Amino acid sequence: MNIIWLGHGSFRIETQGQVLLIDPWLTGNPVLPEDRHDAVLEGATHILLTHTHFDHVADVLPLAKHLKIPVVGQYDLMGYWSEAEGIETIGFNKGGTVDLNGVMVTMVPASHSSTFSTPDGLRTGGSEVGFMIAAEGRMLYVSGDTDIMADMEWMGDYYKPDIGILSAGGHFTMDMKAAAYAAKRFFDFKTVIPCHYRTFPILEQSAQALIDRLPGVDVIEPEVMKAITV
Repeated sequence: MNIIWLGHGSFRIETQGQVLLIDPWLTGNPVLPEDRHDAVLEGATHILLTHTHFDHVADVLPLAKHLKIPVVGQYDLMGYWSEAEGIETIGFNKGGTVDLNGVMVTMVPASHSSTFSTPDGLRTGGSEVGFMIAAEGRMLYVSGDTDIMADMEWMGDYYKPDIGILSAGGHFTMDMKAAAYAAKRFFDFKTVIPCHYRTFPILEQSAQALIDRLPGVDVIEPEVMKAITV
């Protein structure tokens, strides 16, 4: 399994012959060079969406139409997009699991918000979620944008993820100290990859606080477009 950070909360996951783009934010992403966009999209098979804030959803519809691949996300929004935008979607909801050609994706709760701007004002795009992704004998938890939440206790016990991609930049989500607390309190990760940081000055710029608080866990500070093989 290759986990490739695209900056901010965006990832490319290569596993079992599938290429999953998670919240792919390309246009205006300040840490993703424009000349790497083609490499991001090469061979993509699915787009997974955690919520509808601009820094996660901005490129989803254009990419779905250009690449002709399905968007995988919350049922309500997927149903609307399927009718209104004419794209292929796979809609499900929290607790549900979909089979993406052998890669099993389960939707789990997150604690954040999920809105987007329209000419008529702010609208809600379903609710915020995370994903548990089972492939190659591993279980990967993609937290999406979230704070610490009590649901993490049963999620860690039930799904037993060994890899965690955790939002940890603070201000909008957990910070590094909070992400470390959640990882230690609720999960038994072998590998932790922080995200949703370094993008803007308002966010945390280093994962050192996370590293210091998780001895024995392989905390990997990702580099944009550099594969992490797990």
